[in-house]
Amino acid sequence: MNVHHLELFYYVVRSRGISAAVRKIPYGIQQPAVSGQMRQLEDDVGEKLFERSPFRLTPAGEKLYAYVQPFFENLGTLTKEMRAGADPELRLGGSEFVLRDHIPIVIQRVRARHPRIRLSLHTGFQAQVEAWLREGQLDLAITPVDTRPPARLHSLRLVCVPIVLLVHRDSPIKSADELWAGKKLSEPLVGQPAVTSIMRGFQRGLKRRSIVWPQTIEATSVEMVTRYVAHGQGCGVNVAIPEVIRHRDVRALPLDGFEPMTMGALWRGEPTPVVRAVIEEAQRYTKTTWPEWAIVDKLP
Repeated sequence: MNVHHLELFYYVVRSRGISAAVRKIPYGIQQPAVSGQMRQLEDDVGEKLFERSPFRLTPAGEKLYAYVQPFFENLGTLTKEMRAGADPELRLGGSEFVLRDHIPIVIQRVRARHPRIRLSLHTGFQAQVEAWLREGQLDLAITPVDTRPPARLHSLRLVCVPIVLLVHRDSPIKSADELWAGKKLSEPLVGQPAVTSIMRGFQRGLKRRSIVWPQTIEATSVEMVTRYVAHGQGCGVNVAIPEVIRHRDVRALPLDGFEPMTMGALWRGEPTPVVRAVIEEAQRYTKTTWPEWAIVDKLP
């Protein structure tokens, strides 16, 4: 018998059905896939394991569940026991800017509580780190977050940062309103990939104003957006963090009425002591670094 099929069978029985199991399995899998693998498991054992509607185990299903239940239910306890005897590890994801310039200070404070912590850093955009979390490749991500957390993930907001429009210092543009009045925008638009929260929020703001401004240049970091504007490559959408947008050849125009970018913590399942410590220290860090933008959310 396939061990993965046995794991899915365990979740199906615990959830009293395939549809309910799909919502509780701690990794992405669709209902047709679970149904197909349950049929394969029944083919392997040569007997029907459960009635579908209403859900009911057959004698063969009861026998198999009694065998696999202790193993899968004790895995969590075993994992905790093994982790307790090892040095704590944190696999942390986020943008290069956050991991490079801000997380070192947070981790330094965490080491006061967990001096032997081992750290693994993974840079990526919001969609990437969300996928890595769901797949179990990360323990925690510090990344832009939406109003509602993604499926099977938990979130906590840390800071809400306004966005600005960057223009070259020699640009005749004095304000964003001056641009909107023209309706037809000829300047190239520079920003992070269109799927990122900052660009999606910016485009929603344009749509409310009946303005169409296709993105011309996709940059891989907030610093790169600033550099391209400084080199005269167009107008850039960026966060209003001074160390990101400060450049002698760039001016920042406020974007009043546009959605700010909300940064937060994302994780899956019950947070470990190390994950909880990092989130708590990240909260303290944002309160002291950006007091005007910090958000006070309670960690569950």
